[in-house]
Amino acid sequence: MFSVNAGQNNIPVANEQSQSTTQSKGNNTMNVKKTIWITGASQGLGAALALEYTRQGYRVFASARNATALLELEKKTASYAGVLLPLPLDITDITAVAQAVATITQQGTQPIAKAILNAGTHISQPIKGYNSEDLRTLVELNLMGTVYCIEALLPFMLPRHSGMIAIVASLAGYSGLPNASGYGATKAALINLAESLKLDLEQEGVDIRLINPGFIKTPLTDKNTFPMPSIITATQAATIIAKGLESKSFEIRFPTRFASVMALLKHLPYSLYFPLVRRLTGVKHESQ
Repeated sequence: MFSVNAGQNNIPVANEQSQSTTQSKGNNTMNVKKTIWITGASQGLGAALALEYTRQGYRVFASARNATALLELEKKTASYAGVLLPLPLDITDITAVAQAVATITQQGTQPIAKAILNAGTHISQPIKGYNSEDLRTLVELNLMGTVYCIEALLPFMLPRHSGMIAIVASLAGYSGLPNASGYGATKAALINLAESLKLDLEQEGVDIRLINPGFIKTPLTDKNTFPMPSIITATQAATIIAKGLESKSFEIRFPTRFASVMALLKHLPYSLYFPLVRRLTGVKHESQ
């Protein structure tokens, strides 16, 4: 496992477990396709993506704050064609993020070909008990954590005019939904961020992609007490994303039917949008 310590200037190195994992697969990284970095990889969608790409034969650096969960994830890949390397990281620490990207570049035989910026969280925000601290937490992790990663990646991708950065937002970022003013706002910001970066970086050779999932069964969604239409497993979502990133499409959104409904809603006039969303979600108007 690699470690990143923002308080020290040492260059992190692999521990014996990760070294032996690499050696057991032939001690030849030339057999590995390319290097991929995935954030939020300790559980849910991020973990499923890390497993999917390792299964396909990639060299996957898996980042999250939970180092123990990353080590457990690594054990699952012993028979896979690729190599999974745990890289514990708090993406809200800008210095640690920069060190992590430098570590991947220095330790790898290949540059980062693809970064999937998936780390994020959800905090429900009912109007009773509404507070700025929850919003600050969401902005710092969902939005600024992603920005820190992009800031660290670009100095390595721009000079070689190659590399892909995939930003995981959400269909919840399409338009406002009940009890999601903070979460939805951060995901809407990520959508706008991805669209702008697509325009800015297209001529520079850096490929920006946008991923807008619907409901995915994860430890986060397991806490939800409301209906989650068209929910799919993290493994299903990872398969869809991996296939989508091989296409030329800027946006990958799913599940198809639910995504189509959400896309339609955002184009409705507010006079229709608000009553329809209240009806679909069961939220009543103040006068009712």
